[in-house]
Amino acid sequence: MHFPGAREVKREPGVSFDYSKSEMNSVKRKRLNRVLEVKEELPKKQVGIVPDIEDFRYVKTGAKMSVTAKRVPASSNKNSSPGVKEVKCEPSVSFDYSKSEMNSVERKRLNRVLEVNDEHPKQVGAVPDIDDFRYVKTEAKTAVSTKRVPASSNKNSSPVRLEKKIRVSSVVKVEAPENWEAVLEGIKNIRLSGQAPVDTKGCEKAGSLLPPKERRFAVLISTMMSSQTKDEVTHAAVECLGENGLLDPDAIVRTDEATLANLIKPVGFYQRKAQFIKEASRICLERFGGDIPDTLTDLLALKGVGPKMAHLVMSIAWKNTQGICVDTHVHRISNRLGWVFREGTKQKTTTPEQTRMSLEKWLPKDEWEPINPLLVGFGQTICTPLRPKCGSCGINTICPSAFKEASSPNPKQKKRGLGPT
Repeated sequence: MHFPGAREVKREPGVSFDYSKSEMNSVKRKRLNRVLEVKEELPKKQVGIVPDIEDFRYVKTGAKMSVTAKRVPASSNKNSSPGVKEVKCEPSVSFDYSKSEMNSVERKRLNRVLEVNDEHPKQVGAVPDIDDFRYVKTEAKTAVSTKRVPASSNKNSSPVRLEKKIRVSSVVKVEAPENWEAVLEGIKNIRLSGQAPVDTKGCEKAGSLLPPKERRFAVLISTMMSSQTKDEVTHAAVECLGENGLLDPDAIVRTDEATLANLIKPVGFYQRKAQFIKEASRICLERFGGDIPDTLTDLLALKGVGPKMAHLVMSIAWKNTQGICVDTHVHRISNRLGWVFREGTKQKTTTPEQTRMSLEKWLPKDEWEPINPLLVGFGQTICTPLRPKCGSCGINTICPSAFKEASSPNPKQKKRGLGPT
């Protein structure tokens, strides 16, 4: 159909288009000019097609990587492949992005992908798993090797393995406190009399006349009752159970919880401890043939058994010292002597577990077992929680805390106005 006044204008390459006689405004002119320039530069390519980062295909060829980037047209016609560019990137040749239509972010991302695949021709996305760290102990050093495992489980793939060796000391040691040997020897001399309650009524004395298997069970029960309870009270409760034939797991299981609680009633939290003792007795019967657990892990799995109790049972019952037993006396005295600090600081420890870890870093292992009864007895007689007897202490000249904790005045003296002003 022919419209009157219509003109057909043909633009040849190299010939500029004359807009002087056209009625288009400046915006339309610029837009038309850009379209014409694009069609002149790529006459057989669809306008608007840009390469996608996911369309880069990596093909391994010997020591070099060939990268093919394809521009895929919007249509799915297999016979035509307009706008296809093939670019090969060698490791020694940089990729020219000047003529690419990608922005700066996509260029950096592509560059990182090319560098990674150039160094390690493996599947992208492979990350090391924490379970794949292999520790191989060699004398005082430990070799740690890490494997990079691909995300897929394809057996034909050959992922890159990166071996990383880390030197780790088998035993972490810190500098021992000054004069600790003289202090320890002084405490041993003070404790020669053996008049502390722990010397005659501690957990070590529980079931001392029983056969080995029954004695181990008595030690476990005594240790479970000793928490926040004086040695004299714990010892009396153990003897009461023995008189009633209840130092046996089978007998405790057949006894009702209320009766068991009344028998150990002087013990602190006796009702809760009766429940824990009965449950521990059942576990000993079902899992250990009437004996007690012989590992720290199994002991700590029992309700009512903490680290201090577990280490004490391992030392006394099984003669297998794996750590220092730290109770309130060992915790308090170690801080007063300046033997322990929180990790990475010079501040006092706040929990018995912190004290245990700090002591084990420098105290010789042959002192781990005797240090508990030694300091417990010292704390019961001389270095008491309140009003320590520094005047009669044989190490008051080398103790950093000597005479620093003032004795509290007698309440009667306070009322009479005889206290310090």
